[in-house]
Amino acid sequence: METAPAARAEKAPNPRLKEFRFALKRLFRNPLTIIGSTIILFFAVVALAAPLIAPPPDASRPFNMPHVGRKMEPSPPSVKAPLGTLPQQYDILYGVIWGTRSAFRIGLLVVLANVAIGIVLGAIAGYFGGIVDEVIMRITDIFFAIPWLVMAMALVVALGRGLNSIILVLVILGWPSYTRVIRSEILVIRNMDYIQAARAGGASNLQILFRHILPNSIYSVLIIATMRIGTTVITAAALSFLGLGAESGYADWGQMVSTCRNWIVGPVENRLAYWYVVFIPGFVIAMFVLGWNLLGDAIRDVFDPKMRRR
Repeated sequence: METAPAARAEKAPNPRLKEFRFALKRLFRNPLTIIGSTIILFFAVVALAAPLIAPPPDASRPFNMPHVGRKMEPSPPSVKAPLGTLPQQYDILYGVIWGTRSAFRIGLLVVLANVAIGIVLGAIAGYFGGIVDEVIMRITDIFFAIPWLVMAMALVVALGRGLNSIILVLVILGWPSYTRVIRSEILVIRNMDYIQAARAGGASNLQILFRHILPNSIYSVLIIATMRIGTTVITAAALSFLGLGAESGYADWGQMVSTCRNWIVGPVENRLAYWYVVFIPGFVIAMFVLGWNLLGDAIRDVFDPKMRRR
């Protein structure tokens, strides 16, 4: 027969599963999570349903905004264009809807690539140390020493104007901060007792890294990555505003603001005559970034050991 302690041990919940359930429960009880998730979910639904909400005139080029007319001056909201039009009568509503897809594409692709590069380089530098650590961190320092925006503009110009060039440049320049964070976490963890026990038990370096070190050091990177999705979209919009993004008429929020830069201020008799051409794309960008920042704050509150049990 089984002894009572053994039976109780089998019935006891897995500690990791119990902790994960606690984290999820705390996460979804946080008002920041509810607000941030609602905003992100709204944008996700708009992005997925874009062909139904705003059917493209040309299915082969869905990101090209349709013309409501041909005059150069923007038009205020109307029945044909509920949010108004940009110069050359590009439909703002269509651009906002399909621009959501552009925003997710830029934010997710850049951040995922940055996280992957940062984790690999940071893990190698932090775990092995020595000359490998010195080489990786000195390269990282070089990236931090270069004026970021100047380098981004120079690389986009060299690669050619367009959103694909902006994405590639943001991937090239965005990994150093993740590398530093993961390295600093691993430097703290690699000499702890349970790591020494795993090493004494014959575990390989890869097993120690992927089974013991990374699962306990990756939370800071995930929090930063969540917040960086929004700021990456802002950076891409800034580069587009400077004239380095897609061509005029492309459904991208930054490009929409760039297209109407000459119409930000109206005529003398009515300075706010064209308020909608900048306010609407700018408001959408702000809400998108706000959603990711709120979700990142909530995740930090859950996974920060100093705050999670409060």
